[in-house]
This record gives sequence, C-alpha cells and structure tokens, in this order.
Amino acid sequence: MSKTSSGNFFEDFQVGQVIRHATPRTVTSGDQALYTALYGPRFAVQSSDAFAKALGYAHAPVDDLLIFHIVFGKTVPDISLNAVANLGYAGGRFLAPVYPGDTLSTVSEVIGKKENSNGRTGVVYVRSTGYKSDGTEVLDYVRWVMVNKRDATSPAPDPVVPELPAALDPQALGSAVPLLDTAKWDNDLSGADYRFADYEIGEKINHVDGMTVEEAEHQLATRLYQNTAKVHFNQHTEAHSRFGHRLVYGGHVISIARALSFNGLANAFHVAAVNGGRHVGPLFAGDTVYAWSEVLDRSEIEGRTDVGALRLRLVATKNRPCDDFPAQDHEGAYLENVILDFDYWALIPM
Repeated sequence: MSKTSSGNFFEDFQVGQVIRHATPRTVTSGDQALYTALYGPRFAVQSSDAFAKALGYAHAPVDDLLIFHIVFGKTVPDISLNAVANLGYAGGRFLAPVYPGDTLSTVSEVIGKKENSNGRTGVVYVRSTGYKSDGTEVLDYVRWVMVNKRDATSPAPDPVVPELPAALDPQALGSAVPLLDTAKWDNDLSGADYRFADYEIGEKINHVDGMTVEEAEHQLATRLYQNTAKVHFNQHTEAHSRFGHRLVYGGHVISIARALSFNGLANAFHVAAVNGGRHVGPLFAGDTVYAWSEVLDRSEIEGRTDVGALRLRLVATKNRPCDDFPAQDHEGAYLENVILDFDYWALIPM
C-alpha cells in the first residue's frame, strides 16, 4: 500500500465534503520581508510599525495578500494538485488583522462541481476559510478550479453550480481594521495626497510601471506559500502540457498588480474584500506585467468616519503597457495580452 498521495482528482470531490488542510503555518517577519522582496509593495500601514501604531494598530499588520497566499497554499495539495488551471474567485472577506507570530490554518468545503464537455476535466467550487490558532477567522473566499479526471470514462455527476454574489456589501467591511486616528495619517509618508473624496466613479488610473517576472522569483514565491501545484514547479511534466512551460501562479500575478497599483492608489492601504476575479490568460517567466485600475464604486461605511471603501477593478496585462486601458473588445472578448481581471474593495482614509 502506497504511503504517498497523488492528490485528488475530479471524481474524488463530493458536494458538502469538508477538508481540514495540513500544516498550520506561523507567519513571521521573515515572511513579510520576503514578500516585500518579491513584489515591492510600499503601502505604509504594512511597511512601518511606527506609521501603523500612530493610527491605532498594535503594529504593522501582515500584507493582506500574503495572508491570502498562505491560506490558499494550504488548500493546494487537497484541492488543486491535479489542476489544469485556477479559474476565479468570489465572495472573499478579510476578517481580522494578522501579525507576525500568528499561526494560520485552513478548512475548505466543496460547494459545487460540474464536469466539462470534454469529459476529461471538471470544475470544482470550494469555500476556504483561514483561521488563527485561537479560532479567529481571518479570511474566507470561494474559488473554482479546473481539475483533471482520473478516468475520462467515469460517469459525469449531476452538476451543482453555486450562486455567488456579484459584489459584497461595503457596509460589512472593515472588521480587519481597528478604528484609526486618521489625523495621524501622514500623506508625505504614505506617498500620496489622494484620499476617499479624491476618487470618482468611472475614473481610470494607469499605474505606469512594469515588472518582469523571473523564473526563480515565481518559484520562490510559490514555495513561500507551500503551494505544491505541479504546473508551477515541474518542467519535466509541463514540457508536455499545452503551453510547454511552467505557469506562474495566479496569485503571483495578483500581488504584482496590487504592488504596481501603489502608483495612483498609495493610500488604498487595505484589501477588504474580493468581489470576483479571473485569470484571463497565462503568465510565464520572462513576461512583463503592467496594470491599470478603474473606480467602480465608492461607499462610506456606517459608523466609521476614518475610512471609506473604494470598489476597484484591477486589470493586469503582459508585455503591453496600459496607456489605453486595454481590457475587452467591443464584443466582450478579452484582448490577447490581458492576464487578470480582479474586482475588490479597498479601504482608504477619509
């Protein structure tokens, strides 16, 4: 009897199944430093203990997307080891701040599955929740992933596709941010003068800068999150895939685009919720990522005068600057160089 695991295939998932994922992970200042080295995020709250403490934090919280990657990475051996691609996200909420020294673990529930028409793959929907060791929920989100079947001749299950919200209610956001003394918010130190009232619905922002992805960087990042998906690591197998190359982990793309968004959104310091997101196309080592944002909505939050919420559409491209805000053609098809379309709520001082 083998003691090793080849991971779950499409047939192995059952709607209602709950999976408690292995290997709790204690987050350290080293994780945060390596995350900064990989992406270069410059948001002041996550960069400076002094800045964060002046506002009312215990000290600088861990970057929101680092929390996402660690919680996500726990799920990979059980959910997406045999994935063809991670397709999208919805209904994500950041629920509590995480600091160095906190230990995170993840539990997932299978909430849907549907076989694809080719009979060789299917889509599995899971809701994953990250917890601190004391039981505090720090993040929950839904993702759907295309997974290989073990046996293409096995019968298709009855399809179950969950209904997912188009966007989360901004009034439910903000639990991961203490009430802030924004009189202590220093625009010089944060990097921009623009606050909540300075952004208009429909406004588009070209983030200007580009970042080239190196082979070593994207593999180092994926190992940092203990993401074991073979499509990111094993060139021996991926040489025979439809692309012929290892894919850059989609979360790597999100973090690059978010870091690039600092130039234009420097005070949008906290990712509060993920309304939805699609990995539109693949990214490979050697490609250069650009990004632009559109303000979809903005909302004051009842009971808070310190921060408001901006609903932002973050679009990333590869090997194409975003001067003309590339996204979709007149028929709604994504342009060739678009790799990410990400809809999220960010908090920004009033």
